Amino acid sequence: MLVNIWATWCPPCREEMPTLDALQARLGGPNFHVLPLSIDRAGLEPVRRFYRETGIRNLDLYIAEDTRAMLALAVVGLPTTILIDRMGREHGRLAGPAEWNSPEAVAQISALINERKQ
Repeated sequence: MLVNIWATWCPPCREEMPTLDALQARLGGPNFHVLPLSIDRAGLEPVRRFYRETGIRNLDLYIAEDTRAMLALAVVGLPTTILIDRMGREHGRLAGPAEWNSPEAVAQISALINERKQ
């Protein structure tokens, strides 16, 4: 699972969301899922509106209603993306934006998915 902590008011977050949507469309399934966790304090409506405006179709809506999620995940900036295995263990973390649908990112995540299947 790739957990991405983000907010609609964060410009780098907004830029990378379409790449996460494309990654979910390409690799999402029983062995991999992108979980975008919004920390928008205004609730789900700004997130829904952003999804509509940018054409996000493959990502579910998740929202943290307070700062406990950020504290629990030790997030110090946005966006932060954490790769977590089925046992809940962290396997990697990136603070800052990335192009998640790039050939390099897809190849690396695909390799991890295939490694975990064996």
